[in-house]
Amino acid sequence: QVQLVESGGGLVQAGGSLRLSCAASGRTFSTYVKGWFRQAPGKEREFVAAISWGGVRTDYADSVKGRFTISRDNAKNMVYLEMNSLKSEDTAIYFCAATTTIRRDSSYWDYWGQGTQVTVSS
Repeated sequence: QVQLVESGGGLVQAGGSLRLSCAASGRTFSTYVKGWFRQAPGKEREFVAAISWGGVRTDYADSVKGRFTISRDNAKNMVYLEMNSLKSEDTAIYFCAATTTIRRDSSYWDYWGQGTQVTVSS
């Protein structure tokens, strides 16, 4: 079992930056692929970014590539999402997630945090 808790969400102006954190705990959590998804009001939950357990392999949605950076620190049991050049379209609830392999479809992910709200004002 893996437990995930997100933090760092808030209100930010367009063009600004924000860093989300995800604290992980539980048996063998460090071996899981970690990722971020987001869901805006009235929209489907969408893939944002993922990182392998060793931190070498990463994957990003086209909409955030070049602006967002995912990283992890296994020693601290943490996963991060650095968000730069934020747009109003980035407004959503952001969820930390864990899975055994990197897949973009949310149905393949096994564990989820409760989410943290990110609001980008124009």
